[in-house]
Amino acid sequence: MEKTNALRPGLAKALNTEAATLGLRLSLNVELPAGEIPEWVELLPAGEMVMGRDGRAWRNSNPQSVVDAFTSRNVDLVIDWEHASEHRAPQGQDAPAAGWVKELAVREGAVWGRVEWTEKAVAQLQRKEYRYLSPVFLFTRDEHDIVRLTSAGLTNQPNLELTALNQQNHHQTHQEDFPVWKDLLKKLGLPEDATEAQAIAALNQVQADLETAKNREATPSLDKYVPRADFDQAQTRAANAEQKLETLKKEREDEAIESAINQALEDGKIAPATVDYHKAQCRTEGGLERFKTFVESAPAITGDSGLDGRKAPGADKALNSETLKIAGMMGNSEEDLKKYGGVN
Repeated sequence: MEKTNALRPGLAKALNTEAATLGLRLSLNVELPAGEIPEWVELLPAGEMVMGRDGRAWRNSNPQSVVDAFTSRNVDLVIDWEHASEHRAPQGQDAPAAGWVKELAVREGAVWGRVEWTEKAVAQLQRKEYRYLSPVFLFTRDEHDIVRLTSAGLTNQPNLELTALNQQNHHQTHQEDFPVWKDLLKKLGLPEDATEAQAIAALNQVQADLETAKNREATPSLDKYVPRADFDQAQTRAANAEQKLETLKKEREDEAIESAINQALEDGKIAPATVDYHKAQCRTEGGLERFKTFVESAPAITGDSGLDGRKAPGADKALNSETLKIAGMMGNSEEDLKKYGGVN
């Protein structure tokens, strides 16, 4: 059976020890039932206004948004001792967990959490060594809307160590407790006692200067940028050079193919009718090498018929008769032709 407890809201004191984007951190205190180990604890009381002993108030107008913020982070909420997560952990000191809030739920306007306690915490609660649970949450500066729970701590001195913080006014607390605020003022060139209005004005000026810088036409450094015209020209030259290389490569390839084909024709390894086929094959990847390998091992399929050097029957006789006739007309004898004309 689910165990719950009727926690009685304690009097709240502000815990302004850490800066946050949305606002400040604050802790309230609730008293745990003596000797009992509650599974569900009330972390934020019901009611739109959460009042502190010092008179300050915070708005819990949308408790479901607090639950949703916890769920969206998908991270268990730590319960420690004496807010060690807020004070000791940022300084690199030990901040062990007393328990983990695994689940949040809204019950009649209040925010409750289901806790898995550690063995040490269970023993201490059973022995009544701790009586109070002090949740810590973020709230907005303008409306003081409670935004998100950040941790909770077991304590026996609720608000006692926080009295000094709560005695400071809001502006002093804001500056003294947030190192980030001092760093921001320093970077803006403002004194440490500068007001928020002065800081906002300085930030607005920084933003305006940034926009002006973005819109100002500037000459970029040539070691990082080049003019567009030079870049385009370089690209064109590179493209032209690449095209020339491709053309030269193709020309040399065509010359090599032509030479190999002609040599194969001359050696009788291929027929003239197959020249176009072999050229097309040579232009494929690795085709020329394959053609050369083929030619080296292929037998000669064409050869010299011997007809080119042969004379028609009776050619010598007809030639001699004709030659002698012409020689006679020129005043040369047959002996002259044999001696000087190389005629048989």
